[in-house]
Amino acid sequence: MCSLSPLFANVGLPAIFNSHMILQQKAEVVIWGWGKAQEPVSVTTSWNQQTVKTETNPNGQWRVTVNTPAAGGPYSITVQGYNTIKLEDVLIGEVWLVSGQSNMEWSARAGIDNAEEAVRGANHPNIRFFNVQHRTADAPQLDLGGQWVPSTPETMIDFSAIAYFFGRELHQELDVPIGLINSSWGGTPAEVWVAPEVTASDPGLAEAAKKIAPMEWAPHEPGKTYHAMLAPLIPYRIAGVLWYQGETNTAAPQSYARLFPALINRWRSEWGYDFPFYYAQIAPFKYGRPLEGVLLRDAQRKALSVPGTGMVVTSDIGNINDIHPRNKQDVGKRFANLALNKTYGRKNLPFSGPLYREMKTEGSKVRLYFDHAENGLVMKGKQLTHFEIAGEDQQFVPAKARVDGKTLVVSAPGVKKPVAVRFAWSNTAEPNLFNKEGLPASSFRTDDWPIPLQ
Repeated sequence: MCSLSPLFANVGLPAIFNSHMILQQKAEVVIWGWGKAQEPVSVTTSWNQQTVKTETNPNGQWRVTVNTPAAGGPYSITVQGYNTIKLEDVLIGEVWLVSGQSNMEWSARAGIDNAEEAVRGANHPNIRFFNVQHRTADAPQLDLGGQWVPSTPETMIDFSAIAYFFGRELHQELDVPIGLINSSWGGTPAEVWVAPEVTASDPGLAEAAKKIAPMEWAPHEPGKTYHAMLAPLIPYRIAGVLWYQGETNTAAPQSYARLFPALINRWRSEWGYDFPFYYAQIAPFKYGRPLEGVLLRDAQRKALSVPGTGMVVTSDIGNINDIHPRNKQDVGKRFANLALNKTYGRKNLPFSGPLYREMKTEGSKVRLYFDHAENGLVMKGKQLTHFEIAGEDQQFVPAKARVDGKTLVVSAPGVKKPVAVRFAWSNTAEPNLFNKEGLPASSFRTDDWPIPLQ
């Protein structure tokens, strides 16, 4: 409902606020918009019948903060200025922002495993989607394109499949409404998703950004999608972020170890709080240059040093011949278990495969220690694969590895004094090391020796 005075129809809201939206539960939620300069504005929420009043500033902008209750609804929100806007069917629940490039954007219509069954079962009135339209800009924008819609077969088929499967798991486990905001664009490097001064202020990142080749289907200049597809969402209250991106940054993989944490920290700074930031490690694929894919994966592994992050490993559910693996359901489920454990306290749910922690030399052997191996390590097959070992000459040779409870023992006959181990150290490695919970180990290296890209 929107009743307008013919002379003073001025109060407006950004697209992220519309009927059918979901607001974050039990939070201080900012609502903002525009109007005439010095126009009185009041916002009334039906869940508590309280009214918050303000006045637009000289630039015609206003914002208020309202307190949301525990999950529930539907509710309404009435915004009153010289005109009235009423938002209906507003739910309170958990809101997640998902972003990245094509694997995050990938939909059931584009082609996923068991697509027909997934689409047919997508009637979930309390799961809501907001699909941000593709746009670019040279400066931060005030609004963007998109609208909130309930999950139906008709809306789910064109939404992020990973986000949908994630949201469905959360909805089933938490029994609360789930809001999913998808702001992603296939082919985009990370540089376009962060304010351009982040890369411009770092000579190494600025140089790496120049290595991203222009493409016909996606922007590549720093800040372009950030300005148009992310900045207008700030500070819409979110529970956290899911990120699946990195394939395009294999053009300059070694700079990603600085760029990615900088992006995470910048987003948190702009929202004003340290929300959880969970991301997928890119899957094995036949990239052009040797090691560019695994170097990017290793940069992602190292980003776990940023507090409040978590990583989904996909090495066992990828496709080395297809940069868009079609198994999106397991990726979404792994994201969900990560969030359910770390954000929502479901500590019984395993959320990570083995992550390398440290090594110790034992004569001609190396013992490797892992996080997320409390119940032990397992291999799928007759022997462990994809291990290499090197001595002080820095020449890696294939190595044998064996499981010893929660650790691995690695050795090679020709290396008497080993100093370094690498695991799954290639673009296409699909190794067979898992923890007892069935989740795959991330690729890693114990050394920090320079690796020139050919």
